[in-house]
Amino acid sequence: MADLKKGARITGTTRDKLAADLKKKYEKGASIRALAESTGRSYGFVHRVLSESGVTLRGRGGATRTKKK
Repeated sequence: MADLKKGARITGTTRDKLAADLKKKYEKGASIRALAESTGRSYGFVHRVLSESGVTLRGRGGATRTKKK
């Protein structure tokens, strides 16, 4: 992955490469939080880049409520 400075604007081919890399890792099971930490970017930035690259985001997980009978 490219050497990304914290807070630096990422555009053009650098952003495309980052988006492809994040997409591949996310589809293999990495969480958005883990990707944000590994790239030094914010959760919101990673979420936005994944959304822009057409990834179907996973649900939050956890216990779901069941209907009472």
